[in-house]
Amino acid sequence: MSISSLQAQAPSTLARRHLLIIWPLFALALILAPQAFNSSLAVSHLTQICTGIVLALSYNVLLGQSGMLSFGHAAFSGLGAFMSVHAMNMASGGAIWLPLPLIPIVGALTGLTFAALIGYIITRASGVTFAMITLGVGQMVYASALMFPAFFGGEGGVSTDRVYGEPLLGWDFGPQIQVYYLVAAWLFICVMALYYLTRTPLGRLLNGVRDNEERVAFIGFDPHLLRYLALMTAGLFAGVGGSLMAINFEVATDEILSLHESGAVLLFTFIGGTGTFIGPMLGALIGVLLTKFLPDYTAGWQMYLGLVFMLVVVYAPGGISSLLKPTWQVCVQSLRQHQYVLLLRLILSCAAILVGTVILIELMFHRSAGATEPLLLWGYSLDHHGLLAWVIGAVVLLVGMLSVKPSGRLLLGRLAEADTASKGANHE
Repeated sequence: MSISSLQAQAPSTLARRHLLIIWPLFALALILAPQAFNSSLAVSHLTQICTGIVLALSYNVLLGQSGMLSFGHAAFSGLGAFMSVHAMNMASGGAIWLPLPLIPIVGALTGLTFAALIGYIITRASGVTFAMITLGVGQMVYASALMFPAFFGGEGGVSTDRVYGEPLLGWDFGPQIQVYYLVAAWLFICVMALYYLTRTPLGRLLNGVRDNEERVAFIGFDPHLLRYLALMTAGLFAGVGGSLMAINFEVATDEILSLHESGAVLLFTFIGGTGTFIGPMLGALIGVLLTKFLPDYTAGWQMYLGLVFMLVVVYAPGGISSLLKPTWQVCVQSLRQHQYVLLLRLILSCAAILVGTVILIELMFHRSAGATEPLLLWGYSLDHHGLLAWVIGAVVLLVGMLSVKPSGRLLLGRLAEADTASKGANHE
């Protein structure tokens, strides 16, 4: 074997070794997460995060892998949830044998079937046309929820009870912690399946359709068929996500078919980043925290979500995941070059922007709510009727905004100078 072939195989061998470490660490993180956040509310949020990751990754098969913008993704997950609820009701009534851990298979088949039925026609188009068609399909499915109450249950939806049949190894899946581990197990399966899909020839061809559809057709593959396969794959895993939602909440309503749900999946995937596999996972984590966890502590959670989205669009079009590697490299290089003061200045500038923004938003919502008592924030009492609290928030925010760019430029300049000097010394 030649040296060039060994060099070509080295990166793939290293990647395999990394995966042998990453997968056990990922499984360990899923197992230990409820031990670190062991309250019932925290476990519920962890379960929703796992479900959100499945949905975001399924959507990324369309947007990130294939370049297909969809506004109707909730149709696949919602139909999977409704079919799963009916399957649980049938299983609990003795009509069929279907243990709860296998319910996500029902959702997967439902999402796959619906995608197969509508996909061949709608994937003939691409770009904006495809996006508008999916919007129409999603809205038709949402309207059907009120037109066919026998299946969708009308405005109240369809409820179920996940505790049925014989316990599995002593688990009846009544406690939330047991539901979490069931959802986490399916999450692990879906993440592995979707990751290795990206490494297959099909995954590479989907990237080709995203980047240059004409070249894919030139080498003998049908872009329409590839888009069709991408939609069916996304529908399958979206159906799994819908089943996991149904198991967790024990109800399926027309809300899970709405444009709001489709928009949320799109938003979370975009925030995390569609250019990397971990991006949608990170976006789902941040999205669930902003929409499920943050509302318990502030009425301004939608303001924070909007600000995060705006900042990502302006400063990180590739998503938050695109900032992870550069940020890590800057921190490591700063520590190696002993640029502790400049790194600390940059961190304090970012912290000042965050603190000032939070103070002003919380004062604004506290005042708009008509509260008479002062705002209690981080153990400090801020009087929203007086001028001092507003001035403090504005000054802190202004200091951070005026200092963050100079601090960043100075730090990057010092690191570049040190790197140039190091290369010159090595060259000599």
